[in-house]
This record gives sequence, C-alpha cells and structure tokens, in this order.
Amino acid sequence: MTGDQHLRHFLFGNLGYDALPFYSAIATGAASVVMLGALAVLVFVTWIKGWRSLWTDWLTSVDHKRIGIMYVVVSFVMLARAVVEAAVMRSQQAVAYNNPGFIPPEHFAQLFTTHGTIMIFFMAMPFLIGIYNFAMPLQIGARDVSFPAMNSISLGLTSAGAVLMMISLCIGKFSTGGWTGYPPYTELSFSPGVGVDYWIWALTLSSIGNTMTGINFAVTIYKKRAPGMTLFRMPLFAWTALCISILMIFAMPPLTVATLMLAMDRYLGMHFFTNELGGNMMNYINMFWLFGHPEVYILILPAFGVYSETIATFSNKRLYGYTSLVWATISIAVLSFTVWLHHFFTMGQDGNVNAIFGIATMLIAIPTGVKVYDWLLTMVRGRIRISVPMLYACAFMVLFVVGGATGVMLANPGFDYQVHNTLFLVAHFHNMLIPGLLFGMLSAYHYWFPKAFGFRLHEGWGRIIFGCWVGGFILAFMPLYIVGALGMPRRSQEFFEAVYRPYLWVALFGALLVLCALASMVIQLWTSIRDRQSLAVPAGDPWNGRTLEWSIAAPPPEYNFALIPQIDSVDAFHQAKKQHTAWRAPEHYYDIELPSNTPVGFVCCVASGIFGFALTWHVWWAVLLGAGVFFGAIIARSFNRDTFRIIPAADIRETEERWLLTLRESPAIANDAMFTAANRGLVREPV
Repeated sequence: MTGDQHLRHFLFGNLGYDALPFYSAIATGAASVVMLGALAVLVFVTWIKGWRSLWTDWLTSVDHKRIGIMYVVVSFVMLARAVVEAAVMRSQQAVAYNNPGFIPPEHFAQLFTTHGTIMIFFMAMPFLIGIYNFAMPLQIGARDVSFPAMNSISLGLTSAGAVLMMISLCIGKFSTGGWTGYPPYTELSFSPGVGVDYWIWALTLSSIGNTMTGINFAVTIYKKRAPGMTLFRMPLFAWTALCISILMIFAMPPLTVATLMLAMDRYLGMHFFTNELGGNMMNYINMFWLFGHPEVYILILPAFGVYSETIATFSNKRLYGYTSLVWATISIAVLSFTVWLHHFFTMGQDGNVNAIFGIATMLIAIPTGVKVYDWLLTMVRGRIRISVPMLYACAFMVLFVVGGATGVMLANPGFDYQVHNTLFLVAHFHNMLIPGLLFGMLSAYHYWFPKAFGFRLHEGWGRIIFGCWVGGFILAFMPLYIVGALGMPRRSQEFFEAVYRPYLWVALFGALLVLCALASMVIQLWTSIRDRQSLAVPAGDPWNGRTLEWSIAAPPPEYNFALIPQIDSVDAFHQAKKQHTAWRAPEHYYDIELPSNTPVGFVCCVASGIFGFALTWHVWWAVLLGAGVFFGAIIARSFNRDTFRIIPAADIRETEERWLLTLRESPAIANDAMFTAANRGLVREPV
C-alpha cells in the first residue's frame, strides 16, 4: 500500500464508500428513515429548548424511575423497527410462491437476523428491565436500587448495543447467521463481512449490561426491602424480579463468553468453533443455550409478575395461592437451567440424553399450570373490572396455554425431529413470547403509566391497541402451525408448494394488524398527552391498588417515600386503606440522602458505542480511544467523593403537604368509575 493508503487505513480501517446502504432500495429507504428520525429528534429537542433538561434530568440522572423510563423508550424505538421488519418478511413470503419476490436471499437473511436479535436483546430485555427499574424499588419500599451509578452504566451499555444495531442499518450490512449466530457459518471463512462483528459487539455490550443489572436488582431486593417486608410478604412482581435477577447473573455470562470466543476466532485466528484445528461448534451451541433457555424465562417471568399484580388489582381480591405462586416461580427459575439441550435434539446426542431433557422440559408445564389456575381462582367471585391490563391478562391465559401445549409436543424428541426446522417452531416460539412477554409488558406499560407521569393513558385507544395486537398475533402466527406441520421450512425467502399460499396471506394480514397496533400506540400516547389534564391522577391511586407504589403521589417524588413504610402483611397498602391508616402525614420529617447525578453512564454509553463500532471496522486507534474513555470514566468516578446530596426536611414537608392537600381535594370515586374523567387518582370503594 502507498503512504496515503496506509494513512487512510489507519484513520478509517475497513470503512469505505462501499459500506453505504445502496445495495437495495429497501436498505436505502430504511437507512434514510433512521437518519431522518434521528435528525427529527435533534430538531425537536432544540425547538423546545430541552437540551439542558435532557442532560440534567435524564441523561445524567441515576433516579431508578427515570432510568426505567429511558429503558422503555429504547425498547419502543427498537420494537418499531423489528415490527416493520417482520411485516416486510411476511410480505416477501406472501408473494414468493415460485417467485423471488422483492427481497434477495441475503437481504432476507439479514432481516430475520436483525428481527430476532432486536426482539430478544433490544426490545424485550430493555422493556422488562425498564419496568422493573421503575416499579420494583417502589414496591419494596426502597428509595432507589443499591447501585444507582451502575444502573446508569447498565443502561448505557444496552443503549450502545442498540445504537450499533441501528448504525448497521446505515453503514455496512448486518449478519445473516440468525439471532443465535451458530458457527461455523458465523466464522470468518463463511462470513468475512462486518455483519457478524456488529452482532457480536452489540450482544456483548448488552449481555454485560444485563449481568450488571441482575446483580443490582438482586442486591436491592436482599438489602433494601422496607422494615417488616420479609421475602414472603413481597409482591409477586418483586418475587419475579428476584428470580430473573438470579437467572441473569448466571445465564448472561455464558453468552458473553460465547460471543467473545467467537470474536477471538474471527479477530485472532483462534479455533474454538471452527471445523478444523481442534474446533468444535457444539461448544458454542451448548454455551449459547445455557444462556438461551434461562433467557426464555427471563423474558416470561416478568409478565407472570405483571399479571399477578393486575389480576389481583382488577379483581379486587387478594392473589389466590400466593405461596404456591412463589414456589412455582422459584421452580420455573431452577428448572430453566436443566433443559437447554432440547434446543438441539437433532444434533446427534444419545437417545437417553434426549429423553431426560424431554422429560425435564415437560416438567416446567406443571408450575406454569399452577400459576394459571391460581390466576383464574383469583378472578372467581372477584369484582372484576375489564381494564386494558386485564384484557391482556385474559388473552394471555388463553393463548399461552395453546403455546404451552405445543411446547409439550416439541418436548417429545420424536416429534421435534419432524418439525424442528419448520415454521411450526417459529409459531410456538412467538406463541410463547408475544403473549408471555410483549402482552405482559404492554399491560405493565398501561398499568404503571399513570404512576410514572401523573395521567392515565387513553382507555379507548388502549382497547383498540389490544384488539390489533391480539387479532394480529392470532392471524400472523396460528397459520404457521399449519404450514409448519405441512413441512414449510423456516427462514424461507421463496417457496414452491401452492398449499402454503393461503396461510401465508392470512399471516400477512395479521402482520398488517400488528402494524396498526404500533401506529395506534403512537396515536394513544399523543392523545393522552394532549388530554392529560382530563386524565390526570395526582392523588396517585387510580386503580385502587394494593401495593406500596400506589401509596404515594403520581408522579412519585424523587425520594419515593417521605418515611420508609413499616410492613406487616402482604398487600400492605390495601390493608392500610381498610384500616383507614393510609395517607397519614408523618409527625416529623427528616433530611433524605439521595445519590447525585453523574455523567458516567452517558460517557460509558458513548465510549462503548465507539469501541464496538471501531472493532467492527478495525479502526484500532478508535478502539483504544473508546476503551480508554470507558475505563477512565469508571476510574474517575471512583475518585469522586461527592456522590450524594441532601434533600432538606423542609423541602420534603412542603412537597408532601402539597400532595396531601391534593389528596384531600380529590373526589373519592367507586371502582366502576375509574375509567371516567372523574378518576383523579383516588379510587376507594370497595376496599
């Protein structure tokens, strides 16, 4: 190379003009949408003069509530992209009978890889972590999580991974190796481009952030519970938080190790997973699914916690079988580590091994069945209010049972041999995760939104969204069971059997309904913000709640509780309302110590994003810069002694007395009126 070429390679690595997304009109259009969307956000923040507030109130905040909201925002952005990609894939398959369609095979492979990767790692995980971040410390009577700065860094790492996913749409191409990234296809000899590298570094950053979150949540639950709140007085949602935290602590490291070993194969010429020189791809597959099956329950258990809260609240009853639900949650968490091999029944292991893992897989249906029966019995003789969260819970119980039944079928190695590489498996997987994760998180979004922002979401639009999501899901995925049983392979860009066509057209219509659901969510949010005065619930208890988060103002003060509550039962706030001891002003107020804002999370986000992007394109000076800034920010933070601030008791008294005055002035309404404009956050009958 000439001197100019050496300089160019030093400055830009493998990055060149050929990395721009001009290889197809669809790729160019998608990249343009991302760029215009980012530009629109910058213009909007500038127009409202919101940069100072964005920096001081959000990007540098370590308040668990604000961090939780930012996680959910990341999740919604990534959900929008993944749903659009799914609709594009369904459109391609609908027209691809003896026809190459409008998406070439390599681009189609990119789409199903990005769709799966985003939905698992950058939609589902941020969504559930965001909901837990917001609600769990409030439910256990804590002021914040145990490690607020680490919480901000975890968000930064996850956001950096999401940014890499979005950049891959604009610069270069993404992996075609599926969301699981199986070698040897993802080895350098098979996939020499940057796509697999984007995938590796996005997942690595995300998995490290999620491991840190698991540690943070577990320590918070063990150490920060309010006095008197024993483990068996915690809400079910907090119990699921504890279980998924332990799962994240032990399940995320195998993924991190697997992706880093794959990176060493690609960057350093190692042979961990190659087909020669001692490599063994099955080591990767075992490590991936040592993460992957506990991950399934990391995704599903949060929804179980949400449904436990919403069913009890909107049935106006104590949760039936509380203790059995706790033990069922623990059992699912433990069993999730014993069944990873059912993901590769067809890989050639001994029949006895397959039988053992098949039986273990079927056993998970037992504690799951216990949960469904307990939820149903909670509803029996309850004063049920058909709210949007309750609608999601009812749809979940029907659809999840269908998905669970097909899961028991797939736990039979003989049946799995027949359908493991067909759309039957795709239908089952989505049948578990959409009702079992997405519906649960949408339920939580609707349930806790008024607590987060002080006004309810529009109920009518919420029901429209529910109808589109459920109807779209049923039409999009139930036909796939049929075409899968008929033998249609998954990941098919084109097909040649006419019998598949009508089912794929029905699936396309379902995908369009899901797009309508996404659009309706935007309309609902805009309508709710516009009408926020009539939807306001400043008193803080719009659903006649049972747990501690409903005992404070909406939105909550930054310190959460003026005095940490004393707990003596399950559903402590509900009991206090029955005994007419709720919402009493304390005799004395005290100064409260809270963690100070810090830019370390944002700096780590930017630095790790630069690090991952530079590794992808072999820009080594930027790799060193990103790593140096990242570790420099952590070290600098460790020398900072001014990490707390004091809120004076006088300020707390003023805030609390203003809220208590609002509480006294708010009209107390009956349960039946909670969806009307009369609901100002004080639903008191019956208690």
